[in-house]
Amino acid sequence: MGQMVAFLRGLNVGGHRVKMDVLCRRFEAMGFTDVSSFLASGNVLFAADTQDAGDIERLIETELADALGYAVPAFVRTADETREIAARAPFAAEALETSNGKLQVALLRSAPDAQARERVLRLATSEDRLAIAGRELYWLPDGPMSESALDLAGIGRALPPMTIRTARTIGRIAAKLS
Repeated sequence: MGQMVAFLRGLNVGGHRVKMDVLCRRFEAMGFTDVSSFLASGNVLFAADTQDAGDIERLIETELADALGYAVPAFVRTADETREIAARAPFAAEALETSNGKLQVALLRSAPDAQARERVLRLATSEDRLAIAGRELYWLPDGPMSESALDLAGIGRALPPMTIRTARTIGRIAAKLS
């Protein structure tokens, strides 16, 4: 059994509300064990017999869509991948210290190709730093995300589906996995 994390997108938005204990029971009904949630934003830790994230993502998405009546994209990472994401330092310490924003991590369905990477990284500015590593896009805004002028629609067109968490949340989840 391997530890995994499902980062769910759009679980509690648009008038939809799912309690975390109900969500955990859904994961147990899918055959996962050691299920727990972290925060009320759709982060589920669990153990699975397989490490095939694609198979697990499809199972979660199918089962949740059937149970909830709406699509909930799932982005699954192993415990090791989650710890690697949390440990990655895509920007200089000075940039993090001087920024008034919070480091964001967009978990992607798949690693972008070279052309998509180039398109996205060209959107970076001194106020919105961007870096890509594997299946993650790191974004350091200079202030609150809501005040950013970053072309999020352009990023969404260039990259595969994604969900965003703060680096702090990813770090806290990684610590729970240790």
